[in-house]
Order: sequence, then C-alpha cells, then structure tokens
Amino acid sequence: MAGSNPHSSPKSMQERVWTGLLYVSSALVLAFLTAPVLAIVPLSFNSGQFLTYPLQGLSLRWYEEFFTDPAWTRSLWNSLYIGAVSTLLATILGTMAALGLTRADFPGKTAVAAILLSPIVVPLVITAVGVYFFFAQFNLNATYTGLILVQTALGAPFVVITVSATLRGYDTTLSRAAASLGAGPLTTFFRVTLPLIGPGVASGALFAFATSFDEVVVVLLVGGPEQRTLPREMFSGIRENISPTIIAAATILIVVAAALLAVLELLRRRNERLRGQA
Repeated sequence: MAGSNPHSSPKSMQERVWTGLLYVSSALVLAFLTAPVLAIVPLSFNSGQFLTYPLQGLSLRWYEEFFTDPAWTRSLWNSLYIGAVSTLLATILGTMAALGLTRADFPGKTAVAAILLSPIVVPLVITAVGVYFFFAQFNLNATYTGLILVQTALGAPFVVITVSATLRGYDTTLSRAAASLGAGPLTTFFRVTLPLIGPGVASGALFAFATSFDEVVVVLLVGGPEQRTLPREMFSGIRENISPTIIAAATILIVVAAALLAVLELLRRRNERLRGQA
C-alpha cells in the first residue's frame, strides 16, 4: 500500500494482552503506593476530633488552627527560611562543583565526586550524629547557621547530579564561539551556559529544597527549640497527642510535593526542547 511503513505491523493478540497486563499492573502498583497517602487527605477536612471514617462532617477548622497557632506558623516559617537559604547555597555550590567535575580533569576526580555525593549514600542518622559532634566544637548546634550548613550539604549532591547530567548534553562550541567574540568567562557563563543548563539547575534546586523542607532526623539532633521545623513539629505532635491539625499539615506537605513534581516535569520538557533546538 502506498505511503505505508513496511516496518510497521499491527500488534498481535499476545502483544496486546501483554501491553494490557503491563498497564493494569502499573495502575495497581501506583494505587498501592498512593492509597495510604490519599487516604489521609479527607481526614484533614473532618469536623470531628477523631481520625476515623466515616467523616462526621466537612470543615476547615484544622487548617484554620494550623495557620493561627503560633507553634505551627513558626515551624512553617522555619522550614521555609532554612529551606530557601540552604537551597540557594546548595545550588551555587553544586553548580560550581558540577562544572568543575564535568570540564576539568585532575587527579583524584573520582574521589572528589564520591565525597560530594556521599550525603546521599550515608544514612541520615550517621550523618546527623557526625555533624552533631563536629558542630559541638564550634558551638553551631541549636543555631540557624548550623542547620543551614548541614541542609546545604544534604541538598548539594542533587544539584551536582542534575547539573552534571545537563552539562553532558551541552555543546561546548557555543562557549568557544562566545569567547572568540570577546566574551569573558563570567559573561559566557551567564549569557550562554546558564540559560541552556538552567532547567537542570532549577531541577537540582527543587530537589534540594524538597530535601531540606522534609528533613526531620538532622533537625532533631542539630536543631534547637528555636529551630523547630514543620516535620519536627509534626513528629513531636505524633508522639505527644495525635491531632487532626497534623493531618492538615501533612496534606499541605503533599500539595507542596505534588507542585514540585509538576514543576520538575515542566522543566524536563523545557530541557528537552532546548536540547532539540541546540
């Protein structure tokens, strides 16, 4: 037949069955993973004080309590402040490290990369204990500075990974062309390199912020009473008294995580378009 693709052929019955089974199994796994998370969302709108089904009624009282209670608002502010500052530092340091590891060739490069990525591999409990004893020598425990530093160290590896992956598809002739036209290293980076690797940098920054915003183990050991973040406040509330306000806070965290995933998907698509144009 004219215009038909000789390499394409209709799927056989067996292939259609296996494709259908793949879709069904994937949907079941997704439902199994998300059902426990989605089950708590309706409880945050329950008008009663007990976390039970069926709901006694619909109400926003627990969200109102979350945004009016000084303890919850202070913990939310601490999470946003520590997360924003540590994300900024992790993005700058991680991007510089990725540029050095990708473009430079020096002795011990593999060891340096392993050290930079070690916070992802080492269990958080071990990291938190080690940081606690190290910061104790400099009186950095129970301070915002100490907590920001350790959160920066935990978030930087994600920036290194995403930026390094983006730089592998970067055309270095663009930088050489800018240099041949008289642009300096900083001008070349901010005018040529950064706009092209921007989606990778932004993705790493989002991962770093999510890591800091959701961290509780390090905060329990390194943070003090003034550095109570939202996950730590939730952890303390679960130990002392389970209140529906905790469910409201968890729902907010779910919404934030979903928004971050949506932004990451948009950045991924933009990165693919930029690579196609390059």
